[in-house]
Amino acid sequence: MGVIDLRGAPSFSLHYSESNLRKSLPLRQNICCVQTESKTSTMGDSFIRPHLRQLAAYQPILPFEVLSAQLGRKPEDIVKLDANENPYGPPPEVFEALGNMKFPYVYPDPQSRRLREALAHDSGLESEYILVGCGADELIDLIMRCVLDPGEKIIDCPPTFSMYVFDAAVNGAGVIKVPRNSDFSLNVDRIAEVVELEEPKCIFLTSPNNPDGSIICEEDLLKILDMPILVVLDEAYIEFSGVESRMKWVKKYENLIVLRTFSKRAGLAGLRVGYGAFPLSIIEYMWRAKQPYNVSVAGEVAALAALSNVKYLEDVRDALVHERERIFKLLKEVPFLNPFPSHSNFILCEVTSGMDAKKLKEDLAKMGVMVRHYNSQELKGFVRVSAGKPEHTDALMDCLKQFY
Repeated sequence: MGVIDLRGAPSFSLHYSESNLRKSLPLRQNICCVQTESKTSTMGDSFIRPHLRQLAAYQPILPFEVLSAQLGRKPEDIVKLDANENPYGPPPEVFEALGNMKFPYVYPDPQSRRLREALAHDSGLESEYILVGCGADELIDLIMRCVLDPGEKIIDCPPTFSMYVFDAAVNGAGVIKVPRNSDFSLNVDRIAEVVELEEPKCIFLTSPNNPDGSIICEEDLLKILDMPILVVLDEAYIEFSGVESRMKWVKKYENLIVLRTFSKRAGLAGLRVGYGAFPLSIIEYMWRAKQPYNVSVAGEVAALAALSNVKYLEDVRDALVHERERIFKLLKEVPFLNPFPSHSNFILCEVTSGMDAKKLKEDLAKMGVMVRHYNSQELKGFVRVSAGKPEHTDALMDCLKQFY
């Protein structure tokens, strides 16, 4: 990292390590200039880091207002089963707390002290192991910024959450893909081979996995934790699995990070609050590198209010798990769908019998029902359906019956 000090000096001092200087010199070769009659102007994109010029933008799910305009339907007339959102929303205490928010004009606590203490009580893990972020997505990027030098590698196990590959590309890292087995379980033997041969820095694992809802068994996780690699375990959907979180494991395993979110469990996807459990030897550097005011006052107020009504959170979880089981049974009766068992709040379905998965998604959208379709090679013949309210399931099934 270079430092230029101009304070009170007629000349400046530029401090570079020899290796960094060598790395920086070729960058000037990427500057693109346009010659005009009066002067030479520099193109704006010449200032962009070269690897980012090749970056494909992340493809998010469209929000209600955009869908409403595209489909010509009111938002309340759209059945949104494409983003694994919690249709019940947060506890009533959240709306009350946001309405009574006293100090939105004051910067938030950069350490999110009250929320971390509440999370410690909720998880049974001391607050010094917990870091809060603007959604778990921010923490995924923060981990990569702290851990990866450009050119270093991560392991990705597709099909899985696409943010890992996206953030790796943003940070100039390489990605080694170790595809999952046909039942979506991890290929642990292949992971071990890659760790030995390629020496990747970290591996990102999701349990339950998005998009299929499978969970990582304890035996496989322990085998991977025994490898010389940082393991980032994303538990965004853990509440629906019936499996206990591994947050407390970070006290035992120096190479484990566990991520959680308020988006699914507490219905706060729009307020962006996530958190992670880190070994103390790692969290020190996360604190140094994170943005100081990364969690908004509104986000922290809402998360605290949500945690104050655990019964509501548990009742909503139970309702979604019940609906997941109901929709799985109903989808099994559809002749052109092959649903996979899930431990999350969604069901992945293979589209069979010659029907095109993308067209099915588009046809359902015209009827006002949104499901998820993927353009990836592994999933182009699949759709994913979120568990919603019973009336959402009924609307989906009514639409599907029009195809057979």
